[in-house]
Amino acid sequence: QVQLVESGGGLVQAGGSLRLSCAASGRTFSRYAMGWFRQAPGKEREFVAAVSWGGGSTLYADSVKGRFTISRDITKNTANLQMNSLKPEDTAVYYCAAGRIASSAKQFDYWGQGTQVTVSS
Repeated sequence: QVQLVESGGGLVQAGGSLRLSCAASGRTFSRYAMGWFRQAPGKEREFVAAVSWGGGSTLYADSVKGRFTISRDITKNTANLQMNSLKPEDTAVYYCAAGRIASSAKQFDYWGQGTQVTVSS
């Protein structure tokens, strides 16, 4: 079992930056790939980024490539999402997930409760 808790969300102006963190508990954390997904009001949950269990492989949605960076620290049981050059369309609830590295939510078994990111224009 893996428990995930996100933090770092908030309100930021367009062009600004935020860093989301996901704290994981459970001794098997290092066996899972980590991912970030987001869901805006009235829209389906969408893939943002994922990192392999060892950190050597990453995936990004086209909409965030070059602006967001996903990373993990197995020693601290954390996964992070550095978000730069934020746009109003990045506004959503962001969810951390643990599972197999993929862009599909179906490949992730554990989910956090989400953290709100709001980007003002």
